[in-house]
Amino acid sequence: MFKKLTPNIMVNNVRESVLFYTDNLGFTLNLLVLANTKTIENKLEEGKEYSYAMVSRDEIFFMLMEKNAFGEDLPMLKNTSIGASASFYCDISDIDDFYNSIKNKTEIAIDLHTTWYGMKEFYIKDCNGYVLCFAEAQNKR
Repeated sequence: MFKKLTPNIMVNNVRESVLFYTDNLGFTLNLLVLANTKTIENKLEEGKEYSYAMVSRDEIFFMLMEKNAFGEDLPMLKNTSIGASASFYCDISDIDDFYNSIKNKTEIAIDLHTTWYGMKEFYIKDCNGYVLCFAEAQNKR
């Protein structure tokens, strides 16, 4: 039985990425791992470098892993570029409120619109170039 999907994405800087997701998108920081250690922490602190973090908002989770640590854990992806040839499609409610709360905080890649298949959606780029879509069904499918 499948339970959930949590993307583990390669990032340039864990601190910057955590701040993007928490400050701009309203995610919560769940945990951090100090760089070059196995020490878990629960809050960002000045002067510390991190290799990994997990953030979430409701049922959506992202793991954010610094490029070198990512390459060590997944050697087959060591030379992969940061960013993706995929988008993360997030099904949400109250899309208008969410859109209005973030539109001046982040780069809107595709503005809010209703699709032919009945979803109201918009796309953003995060601070590492990953594309996130936020969508809400407009009618029963």
